[in-house]
Amino acid sequence: MKCPSIPPDETERLQALAAYGLDPNRPLPALEPVVKIAARMFDMPVAAINMIGSDHVFFAASIGTGDVDMRRDVSFCAHAINQTNVMVVPDSHLDERFHDNPLVLGPANLRFYAGIPLISPDGHALGALCVIDSQPREFSEEDCERLRELAKMAVDRLELRRLEISTEQSRRPFEEVARNSPTAMVWFDIHRRIVSWNQAAAALHGYAIEEGEGLLVDQLIPERERPTFHRLVEQAVEAGTFDGICMPEAAYGIRKDGSEFELGLSLFCWHEHGQLIFNAHLQDITAKKREEKELHRLATTDLLTGMANRGRFYREVERALVSAEPMAVLMLDLDGFKDVNDTLGHAVGDSILCEIGRRLEDGIGTSGLAARIGGDEFAVVLHQIDQPEKAQLIAQSLVKGLAHAILIDHHEIRITASCGVAISPQHAQEALTLIGNADLALFHAKRLGGAQSHVFTPALRMEAVARHLYGLELHRAVHNGEFVLFYQPQIRLSDGALVGAEALIRWRHPERGLLSPAAFLPALENGPLAATIGNWVLDEACAQAAHWRRQGMTDFRMGVNLFGAQFRVDDLAATVISTLERHGLPPSALELEITENIVLEQDEIALESLRSLREAGVGVAFDDFGTGYASLSLLKHYPLSRIKIDRSFVQGILDSPQDRAVINAVIDMAGAFSLDTIAEGIETAAQQAALFEMGCSEGQGYFFSKPLSAIQFTDAFGLGQPLSRRA
Repeated sequence: MKCPSIPPDETERLQALAAYGLDPNRPLPALEPVVKIAARMFDMPVAAINMIGSDHVFFAASIGTGDVDMRRDVSFCAHAINQTNVMVVPDSHLDERFHDNPLVLGPANLRFYAGIPLISPDGHALGALCVIDSQPREFSEEDCERLRELAKMAVDRLELRRLEISTEQSRRPFEEVARNSPTAMVWFDIHRRIVSWNQAAAALHGYAIEEGEGLLVDQLIPERERPTFHRLVEQAVEAGTFDGICMPEAAYGIRKDGSEFELGLSLFCWHEHGQLIFNAHLQDITAKKREEKELHRLATTDLLTGMANRGRFYREVERALVSAEPMAVLMLDLDGFKDVNDTLGHAVGDSILCEIGRRLEDGIGTSGLAARIGGDEFAVVLHQIDQPEKAQLIAQSLVKGLAHAILIDHHEIRITASCGVAISPQHAQEALTLIGNADLALFHAKRLGGAQSHVFTPALRMEAVARHLYGLELHRAVHNGEFVLFYQPQIRLSDGALVGAEALIRWRHPERGLLSPAAFLPALENGPLAATIGNWVLDEACAQAAHWRRQGMTDFRMGVNLFGAQFRVDDLAATVISTLERHGLPPSALELEITENIVLEQDEIALESLRSLREAGVGVAFDDFGTGYASLSLLKHYPLSRIKIDRSFVQGILDSPQDRAVINAVIDMAGAFSLDTIAEGIETAAQQAALFEMGCSEGQGYFFSKPLSAIQFTDAFGLGQPLSRRA
């Protein structure tokens, strides 16, 4: 066991500690809320404020401690005061300082410890605020920051104690201190009779100074306040101090003319010549309270809508969690609000936000709190809701209410919202986690198409973690060249001739082996590397196509799938043309494949780029055609050269009249627009024959070949030596 070292300022430190008047038999009740909050906040069985004496330690406040060895030599807190930051011991059995400590091996069974020193105003470590568990734990930097905030609260309360002790110990005669003080002071005895007061106190209550002596303090406060004041004095007489006595949060004074005012009240008492003497410091805080209320309103209110703001929302969630109150948190986001703002202007947008706020507040009534937390994002706290089904019903009702038309400046506007729901305590017992879970549910609701609500499930958190981990790994994969391209041949159905290939990305993961796109494309497409990797795929595929064309496949065509991000970064048309020129390829050697989602999300940006490329001679194929609701209208506007018939229809071509009808319709439409067709997912000779008979010109699928590496593709089709390149 390693004993704690003695700080170099030990003498001064002990003198500073003595100034607080604390000892094992005199804890500080004002510190009890701090340890209760700490135990609840970190879900720990033990929390304490431990003061470090010369050879022993003692608790100024504690919860869950029981009988403990209080020698300084074995104290973890005695180690903590020698540090400037939080001291964390995740597992005492694995720490050479503590593995054989009596607190670890004995009945206390101390396995986890986190403590932070409590520093006096003059820089001396008085003790430590700590949380303890009998099980090993992790303690994040965020947890450390919360412990620091609680330590500040404890230090503030200790300092109030020191000032009170100092006042009691250095008391001078009332008249000497108070006569000319601007602070209103009243000196009275145990019978509440005024012994003396100063000019400031007399003027505050509308009296002449000579009228004070002999008055009862009761005459300075309204009648309804007097029973409370009497109890305070009686408690102080019994205890000999006001220490630990709870003062009223609000008090009122009364003037000689009967008018009332809000009163700031501080009470002190001390023994003088065997008698208990009381001193009251008084202040008219009416104006101050009014100013504080206005500042509080501004600090907790969204200025546009008048709703609660982000800060108040977070505090409300934390308050409910601390009080173990069941509740639901709803996170809402308006669908397509940016388009409304851009089209109709910010003044109309602001009016919409105000109306949305009003509907949310009307929708929840007095059952909770609605807040605007930024932009077009709103949040709701619903109290006493412990069933996901009930929260979901309320969320659906709110979403439905927001969808009703809004009439602003003769514009009838319809706005929908998506909503995510999380419940406490089922889904989380910490504010940031609970709100984060509701945000994950919101993200899922928006992915479902908007105008919907969704309740959090643990699977959403797992997906988010997986996305994050994949995001980190994708950076490594790019840096280490772990991505490779496979190529699936595209065949002319009339004679089985090879006409081209579709380049398909794969990931050679160092631990999980070769990964198909389904494992990583969602993280890639929504991450910051999409454009970078998309441009690499384009360059790599063009290099391979140029190589095979030089090996005799002079009309070989390479199909490359585009990411939506490639339309937003740089100039896609210029990038493609530059890549073709670098590899000596004619534009007809490349066919870019786009999906309906890319077209809809990018809109005019995509249309302009694709028109430029099509005019230059680059092919543009519409992938997964027939699976989206907007495909037919897009044929009129987009510069396409080919339609890819989705594999889901090809699979049913022989057995499903409906699938066969869809394929017939697609081929007919392609002919009407002078477009070529290629079918995906061909797995049998019968499917090939049927497609050829219906007029489809090309196909790809496992019947011809699965996707192959460049080397396998070269060997399979006799294209000479493979190209040697590294991603």
